[in-house]
Amino acid sequence: KDELILFGGEYFNGQKTFLYNELYVYSIRKNSWTKADIPNPPPRRCAHQAVAVPQAGGQLWVFGGEFGSPDGEQFYHYRDLWVLHLATKTWEQIRAPGGPSGRSGHRMVPCKRQLIVFGGFHESARDYIYYNDVYAFNLDTFTWTKLVPSGIGPAPRSGCQMATTPEGNVIIYGGYSKQRIKKDVDKGTLHTDLFLLKAEVSGKNDKWAWTRLSPSGVKPTPRSGFSAAIGPNNRSLLFGGVHDEEEEESIEGDFFNDVYFYDMAKNRWFPGQLKGPKSEKRKRRRGKKEAAEGAEGEEAESQLPRGPVEIVKEVVAEDGTVMTIKQVISDPEAEEERSESEEEEDGAGDEASGQQVEPCPRSNAMLAVKHGVLYVYGGMFEVGDRQFTLNDLYSVDLHKMEEWKVLVEMDPKTQEWLEESESDEAGDEVEGAGGGEEEEEEGSDDESEDEEEEKQHPSVQPEEKYLDYIPRTEPYWIQLARRNMGSDAKEKKVAKVAHAMAKAFYEESL
Repeated sequence: KDELILFGGEYFNGQKTFLYNELYVYSIRKNSWTKADIPNPPPRRCAHQAVAVPQAGGQLWVFGGEFGSPDGEQFYHYRDLWVLHLATKTWEQIRAPGGPSGRSGHRMVPCKRQLIVFGGFHESARDYIYYNDVYAFNLDTFTWTKLVPSGIGPAPRSGCQMATTPEGNVIIYGGYSKQRIKKDVDKGTLHTDLFLLKAEVSGKNDKWAWTRLSPSGVKPTPRSGFSAAIGPNNRSLLFGGVHDEEEEESIEGDFFNDVYFYDMAKNRWFPGQLKGPKSEKRKRRRGKKEAAEGAEGEEAESQLPRGPVEIVKEVVAEDGTVMTIKQVISDPEAEEERSESEEEEDGAGDEASGQQVEPCPRSNAMLAVKHGVLYVYGGMFEVGDRQFTLNDLYSVDLHKMEEWKVLVEMDPKTQEWLEESESDEAGDEVEGAGGGEEEEEEGSDDESEDEEEEKQHPSVQPEEKYLDYIPRTEPYWIQLARRNMGSDAKEKKVAKVAHAMAKAFYEESL
């Protein structure tokens, strides 16, 4: 169908983290979001992976991710696997042994009649680990297989780009990892390498092999938090991301809103540069020249960036705070040439001469491609100590590469940010961290939280305190946590996650 599906995610307002297990459907034809109320969804989570496949009338598969309590004190990495049957609008948890361990930041793609899962990380209060293992889930038999490819594969990482080629192979690019150098000192690594995971069919079983690729063309600048999708003409693409520059006690992030294409057949990178909307006058003036440039964007492919330039933009939040956004453009001269040629067209129309709309730079946006059109939803960017979660929606036609279209504008009212001084009366809370068992201020406005869960979880009675609610409902929450964490999870860990879930539900019920 002409629909985009969004499940889960997180939002942080400076004091509390909100996690979601809501399902939203965007209608491309109606240009509108609709919330789909389907009972018994997976527990709320972020940094999971969701993949849509055509089997059995359409299915959405969700694996892994993480849960965090509102105060940031407790978090848990899931290893559960769920399927949303789109034909019947029902959720089902698939309990298949032998799957990947609990993780988030991993990547999952459909490959023939399988789901391939790679990488990710797991973090506890004491330590963290990054993965480079590969698993295949068979969509016919509902079974997991751990793959053991030959050759040297990627180093452990999370947040990489992963794409399936038409031949049934898998491309992996980039990602992020960190390692401990000494006590309390970590070093982050931005990966910029590219690998091919190739299936070599022999008899009944597939054998897999890693190959490191050396692509040509103009590679993306190093970054983390970029988003990936499969575009037309056998090309995968990445959008946005952030490059953190660590200084003595602070991290300054350069956020991006550029697009890079990777041609899987030619093993070549090139930047996706917009040509600008064409006016009738420009078409007449250029005449045959346009035909010579080629409709497939080979011109854009062969033009190399002539050095990055920094552009500074300002966005005003609802509270009057001015957010300064730094944006790096890879090819300023091409931009200048385009704007100059547009200015020459006297009366060519507002579209040709006006400033182009584009998504603001961001990391961790959601991407989808439908009918050759790229859709970009949400993501986040930081300004100083403030972190902004976005809810806007943009599109660009990947065949024409003319201009971005804004489908849903960013709502400044959603850009709430609570400073440390606005925290509850305990007064000793650190931004983003909770006060243990202390109750949070009742005035925390959480209008966007999912109210339908009250039908499923034990409801909070009028005037009931959390310290009374938890003993009354604890068996239910422990059973729920145990169901989602598996029988091998330790009792202490199950109890912690159960209490965190209960507290999250209690606070949003106030």
